Amino acid sequence: MAVLAALALTAGCAGREERPRLVYEERPVELLYNTGANRLDRGLWNQAVDYFAEVERQHPYSVWARRAILMTAYAHYQANDYAEAIADADRFLTQAPGNPAAVYAYYLKAICYFEQIVDVGRDQAATGQALAALQEVVQRYPESEYARDARLKIDMVRDQLAGKEMTIGRYYLRNGDTLAAIGRFNTVIDSYETTSHTPEALYRLVEAYLTLGLAEEAKRNGAVLGFNYPGTVWYRDAYDLLTSRGLRPANAPESAERRGLFSRLPFVGGGEEEGELVQDKDATLRPPTTN
Repeated sequence: MAVLAALALTAGCAGREERPRLVYEERPVELLYNTGANRLDRGLWNQAVDYFAEVERQHPYSVWARRAILMTAYAHYQANDYAEAIADADRFLTQAPGNPAAVYAYYLKAICYFEQIVDVGRDQAATGQALAALQEVVQRYPESEYARDARLKIDMVRDQLAGKEMTIGRYYLRNGDTLAAIGRFNTVIDSYETTSHTPEALYRLVEAYLTLGLAEEAKRNGAVLGFNYPGTVWYRDAYDLLTSRGLRPANAPESAERRGLFSRLPFVGGGEEEGELVQDKDATLRPPTTN
């Protein structure tokens, strides 16, 4: 039985990062910190966390301890331990809210939420958290390099949230709950009008209002679509749909489709299906040196 238990333990540990147990020994803070940084450079995230924890435990009032908190957050982030990374960032902000590196802590939290965004067919709780965290970076540190990147990601997150509304709206429309569908499409237009989903939302409103027999509402949304997106496939389809009901819009579709900037983003799907938000870990996300 003892042999079998040992074999099972060995098999369970196979393929995972080796994490030797640290024996407590008073060591210079520079040695502990630099060893942790070395493990970080080698991709040994758990070992790095252990060494940075020793920095905090053995030298809690040193400037190295604050640096170690951020490095721990980064190591947890790289290991995809997002909850731990967020907790580390919050701990740093509690202990050193006025530190110059506080902007990094806010940004790392936002990235942790951002990288947990899933496809639009699933729960978007992380998407909402990512949006709030990214907006906080921009509001607190509008001139920082982190704010510049956060603004780009905010556009992507808003597009993701609009995609979720579209997915639900299409579902309602297919299942005959037309009023609920209209509510979702109007949310896209009112709250996410700068996203890539707005042209389709306007087209779906044309569809929905025609289904309800509200010709003037359908024509009005078709006119908005034609004025703002005259070269899209959505306006061509809306134009054909309206003219088939004897409601000829003022503007004919343009001959060549002109897609907007957001149509080229990797998470924008075509037709009825939505793509997933493509994520890559930023190799330049390493914490700044801070006192």
